[in-house]
Amino acid sequence: MDSARFGDTSDGELLKRHVTGDPDAFAELVRRHRDRLWAVALRTLGDREEASDAVQDALVSAYRAAHTFRGQSAVTTWLHRITVNACLDRARKAASRRTSPVAETERLEQLLEPHESAAAPAERGDLHRELIRALGTLPPEQQAALVLVDMQGYPVAEAAKILEVPTGTVKSRCARGRARLLPLLTHLHPNGRGSGSPGGARNRTQRTSVPPAAGPNDADAVKGGGGRA
Repeated sequence: MDSARFGDTSDGELLKRHVTGDPDAFAELVRRHRDRLWAVALRTLGDREEASDAVQDALVSAYRAAHTFRGQSAVTTWLHRITVNACLDRARKAASRRTSPVAETERLEQLLEPHESAAAPAERGDLHRELIRALGTLPPEQQAALVLVDMQGYPVAEAAKILEVPTGTVKSRCARGRARLLPLLTHLHPNGRGSGSPGGARNRTQRTSVPPAAGPNDADAVKGGGGRA
């Protein structure tokens, strides 16, 4: 598919074309938004395979539910909401499973990019691992709020739209999550740097690249109903 065909076509128009039978319109939506959806999923779940599956689940759901979109929010907000819900579903299912120390170490190691795993500063690697490990101790709803607001930089109002909760609920979840993370992360900042919230680590973690290959490779599997429905 030549994405230049769609030029400045809006997301909303692409979704309408998909509903009316355009075979390439949804693939263009995937191309535009896949990386950000993947970044949210990875930071929410802390596991590449789970994040990839969650994004695939979300895209399949969005593909099938496109006719229900009423334009009351931006298409990107709608896609993020579906992705966060898919992540929360997986996080809830995983909450009952205990992970062995070896498996946990391997899972965290996978978060380092192959091209930087050997060269990345030790402080960055330690902080990244500790942050992901600490996030994993929070309830899924608090994880999602902190990932969106503190790690992805969404305004509280936008995060509230994505999560379909009041802004006060997002603020409350973030506050409770930060309070629970604080004692788990302050040892990484002996001088108190960035100890006020996990957002202090935002500039470090946000630079982690998001490899497109790790997410859905294209929309063909989605259009064909591939992945988990």
